[in-house]
Amino acid sequence: MLFEPFRIKMTEPIRILSREERVKKIKEACYNLFLLRAEDVMIDLLTDSGTGSMSANQWSAIMVGDESYAGATSFFKFEETVRKITGLKYILPTHQGRAAERILFGLVARKGMVIPSNTHFDTTRALIEFNEALAVDLVIDEGKKPSVKHPFKGNMDLNKLEETIKKFGPENIPLCMITITNNSGGGQPVSLENIRETKRLLSRYKIPLFIDACRFAENAYFIKKREKGYENKSILEIAREIFSYADGCTMSAKKDGLVNIGGFLALNNEELAIRAKNMLILTEGFPTYGGLAGRDLEALAVGLNEVLDEQYLSYRIGQVEYLGNRLLEKGIPIIEPTGGHAVYIDAGSLLGHIKPENFPAQALSVELYIEGGIRTVEIGSVMFGKKEESGRFKPAPLELVRLAIPRRVYTMSHMDYIADVAGSLKERAEEIRGYRITYEAPHLRHFTAHFEPV
Repeated sequence: MLFEPFRIKMTEPIRILSREERVKKIKEACYNLFLLRAEDVMIDLLTDSGTGSMSANQWSAIMVGDESYAGATSFFKFEETVRKITGLKYILPTHQGRAAERILFGLVARKGMVIPSNTHFDTTRALIEFNEALAVDLVIDEGKKPSVKHPFKGNMDLNKLEETIKKFGPENIPLCMITITNNSGGGQPVSLENIRETKRLLSRYKIPLFIDACRFAENAYFIKKREKGYENKSILEIAREIFSYADGCTMSAKKDGLVNIGGFLALNNEELAIRAKNMLILTEGFPTYGGLAGRDLEALAVGLNEVLDEQYLSYRIGQVEYLGNRLLEKGIPIIEPTGGHAVYIDAGSLLGHIKPENFPAQALSVELYIEGGIRTVEIGSVMFGKKEESGRFKPAPLELVRLAIPRRVYTMSHMDYIADVAGSLKERAEEIRGYRITYEAPHLRHFTAHFEPV
């Protein structure tokens, strides 16, 4: 039996809108769920980033935050916690993970460079491309097939990685990234064996390995449960081994840091760390606060310890699995097995009558809101599709709708409601229409794009 390992001390009311009101609101938002007002959303699964609930200990820690501009006590608590988990030498706080990525890629990425990964997420890819480098995804083939079950579908394809190194030359690859868990690929974990072998391969070519560590604890939990030899290891021990193979990492602490804002860049290379620190001062703030208040650093230090609790992780991943199983019972195709932070509906399969250029995943996202007030996010051809130089539309490899579950926010009855809403849509799937884009920005278009029904 799944059991929430916490008691609820405060509640926030949910505003219930009628179907007619939701139709009006989504039309006013140009059929883009990012443009909805949060008060018009009943169940918000847009992201698990910064949307979770903090614990009593975190709220208590906020009250002792040291707001000194330089050398704040709160920074050193934060630094000690990050170093305990990662073992990395140089810790630079940032206001969120995207800032850490911007600093890192601003220093190492330029035209002609290639940065491979298992799968880059949207902001990572955008920042690499903004610096005119090439972002390459090299996840194993099983990770591209939603219905295929594999314990570590987020693994790097080592053969493809070596082919990429030989094709572009190691001198043109400033670093390689592994995202744990693999967000764009369904929140799927990466095995420690794969991380170890990736590091071994990269070391032959003197290429540094960086980890996108947003959900490192969830990934460590999967390793404990699925990888032989780690069943008796603690989450902290597994995390330490993961980071022992890394030359650096970026982290949006709004995920496994269990906070509403914050992130960091951690490095072992002193020369790169000095350059990063100078860029941090220029764009984020002094190195002992990095765009965060002292109280945020206090809450983050507590959160990074709390996320290592195996009881919490069992509940967290169990809730996601519960929703995935309920959707499967309704006949909704999803990426299997379920990942750590979200359930991913295979909209391309469910809405096979909608062409990729008419964005089936976006269509399903809109219908989930209209039908039940549920806000999700499209991870398909809106996010990753593009027009080639020939003018031909190149769709994303998968048309997914991500149902990201905020941490310690929704109950199991909310999961049942979500499954019931999705089930009702399946019954009229053939009636759902696609969309076309009427406005898009040059980068990360899914945040601000406008749509109209086809």
